[in-house]
Amino acid sequence: MTDTGIPRHTGDASPYGGGDPYADYRTADLPFAGLVDLADRRLGAGVVAANDEFFAERENLLKPGPAEFDPEHFGHKGKVMDGWETRRRRGVSADLPHPTADDHDWALVRLGAPGVVRGIVVDTAHFRGNYPQAVSVEGASVPGSPSPEELLGPDVEWTTLVPRTAVGGHAANGFAVDVERRFTHLRVNQHPDGGIARLRVYGEVAPDPAWLGALGTFDVAALENGGTVEDASDRFYSPATNTIQPGRSRKMDDGWETRRRRDQGNDWIRYRLAEQAEIRAVEIDTAYLKGNSAGWAALSVRDGGDGDGDGDGGEWTEVLPRTRLQPDTNHRFVLPAPAVGTHVRIDIYPDGGISRLRLFGSLTEEGAKRLTARHQELGG
Repeated sequence: MTDTGIPRHTGDASPYGGGDPYADYRTADLPFAGLVDLADRRLGAGVVAANDEFFAERENLLKPGPAEFDPEHFGHKGKVMDGWETRRRRGVSADLPHPTADDHDWALVRLGAPGVVRGIVVDTAHFRGNYPQAVSVEGASVPGSPSPEELLGPDVEWTTLVPRTAVGGHAANGFAVDVERRFTHLRVNQHPDGGIARLRVYGEVAPDPAWLGALGTFDVAALENGGTVEDASDRFYSPATNTIQPGRSRKMDDGWETRRRRDQGNDWIRYRLAEQAEIRAVEIDTAYLKGNSAGWAALSVRDGGDGDGDGDGGEWTEVLPRTRLQPDTNHRFVLPAPAVGTHVRIDIYPDGGISRLRLFGSLTEEGAKRLTARHQELGG
């Protein structure tokens, strides 16, 4: 793994001394943190197995939001931690009381959406003296819905994404990944034992073109189908990526909300679709946005781009003119003619928010060809 300039955290954190437990938390800006979390529970991710979870359950690894800490919370097995924590490993005898160099604990993670991993965060928040000495992460691409036994079988090929690396306690330990392959599962190892609060796996969704082809019509902007947010005018209250998450919003901050504008401008989000597609119907949902929903919205489509994410590379064509939106409402529009493009921009006026954007259509012949070629390049 080459040097990426990401700070490395090692060693114990100080014992908790009261007050804000995050006051001495060690973190840094990570260049990949704006990408999709492929291990997001909302996408269908799960921790399917672990060799040990004596002190704290493996499922905590993928909980949304930061880990919580209650200094008074103890159970029958000891301190209750918001993370995955294994028991202390021991050697084989009084003469050999320490674990060997190869001893380690592991957890198997099913990614919510298969994809290319660009960065991983092994978060040891609140594990100040009980974090692992080192971690390593491997990836595999296995079709279907394999059982833990199948994933651990001898025929599964595991690729190192993060080599065995020392980590620090009470820290966001970030690792850049440079492996241009599509993965469906990860194996997270902690050497020799200890606790990890959260696991985040940032990358790019790489959908199965055969599945999308069989569906025919689907949401061509959805995260799970390979859509992404390229840019947005404002992310003050919540990320624009929320608008293409699965399912309907369940609360206000599960959508996209901007700060209040005090000028004559407007807010917007620019999306890159799964591939070139023909869009036929649109849903703009303002669920749970009542006094702060967008007043109006317009939709434009562009075909092609220069690939650098700056929005250049083609003319925008308005396919849905500025239309009044209602609070806490799902609005449905059938376009008068199919719109072909690779990018979509929604403009809201003047500010506020939407909870979801759905763009229903199908891949063009050219889009399907490019997606299939990319799938093959990634080993799919």
